[in-house]
Amino acid sequence: MNETPNLAPSAVQAAQEVRTTISRLRRRILSAAEAEDITLSQASVLTRLADSPGATASELAAAEGVRHQSMTSTIASLADLGLVTRAPDPNDGRRVRLTVTPEGRRRVDEGRQLRGEWLTARLQDRCTEDERQLVLEAMAVLQKLTVD
Repeated sequence: MNETPNLAPSAVQAAQEVRTTISRLRRRILSAAEAEDITLSQASVLTRLADSPGATASELAAAEGVRHQSMTSTIASLADLGLVTRAPDPNDGRRVRLTVTPEGRRRVDEGRQLRGEWLTARLQDRCTEDERQLVLEAMAVLQKLTVD
């Protein structure tokens, strides 16, 4: 790992806190809408595929940060449940394009709604109005990190 001596200690600490908190929050939000018949990783792939119809297993594996073999297994499980379909790429018969079925889309939409409701309720129940305003301000700051 490259150590840069000019990094402010607050930047190092903030980076660690943001990564840790976002990771925990992501897992908790995903579990808020966890279906009994699919895993969190399957739900994540289904949601990603709903946003990127026609993706390949390789593209999904790269986006999810997993090995191709693991993604192939996840896709097979989702296909067995009738949530994903496979079709040959019309431009390259060696590639398989994936799409979410209507039932898969319903699950994604329902999951998004449940996750949104969970987070909204959590912010309402556990935070004061001042704290919610602080979250909004913090999100504006974090948004700067996403703009190139």
